[in-house]
Amino acid sequence: MNLDFSQIVPYIPFMIEGIWVTLGFVFVSILIGLILGIILALFKITKSKLLIGVADVYTSIFRGTPLILQLMIIYFAIPQLTGYDIGAFVSAIMAFGLNSAAYVSEIIRAGIMAVDRGQIEAAEALGVSYRPMMQNIILPQAVKNILPALMNEFITLTKESAIVSTIGYLDLMRRAQIVGADIYRNFEPLLFVGAIYWVMVFVLTKLGKAAERRLRQSD
Repeated sequence: MNLDFSQIVPYIPFMIEGIWVTLGFVFVSILIGLILGIILALFKITKSKLLIGVADVYTSIFRGTPLILQLMIIYFAIPQLTGYDIGAFVSAIMAFGLNSAAYVSEIIRAGIMAVDRGQIEAAEALGVSYRPMMQNIILPQAVKNILPALMNEFITLTKESAIVSTIGYLDLMRRAQIVGADIYRNFEPLLFVGAIYWVMVFVLTKLGKAAERRLRQSD
């Protein structure tokens, strides 16, 4: 078997640096997806047909097309139309944030709908307005129901982050490709980066389970 991990040793710091680069854009993308996802979820449960239609069309487009296509459109096609270049980092957070929002909105909508209808009726009977009712009564209960699904979405986003290497963003995957091209060996750097991805997902999974247990204990 032709394996020689000693050849990637000088490149390990370069590849490890990709952890923070990857987590940086994933964290910003998750934040965008969460904020926009909450807004879309509230659109979906409102009585306005216009807002429901906007949210449904948005979700249909971003869930019905490949993430890599959305990334390519933002990075390559939009600059062609506008004449303004969009950097790899901004393109990555836009594509992942907008895509994640579509899935997060469905998760949050389902969580809100799972809250006992009596809670909403009781709040309305007490004269609680819509915004404080959602902020203080409904959403806190919904979070407990949807936390596992949200963590699964964030883990999926972390794994799918490797596709940003296609636009030259120096994430973990792109760095492994650069090392492979430099030493003419691809298995070792790809296996090393694969191990890093596994550790990242493992840690996120444990953190999600810990948060879920803490929320259950607070009941």
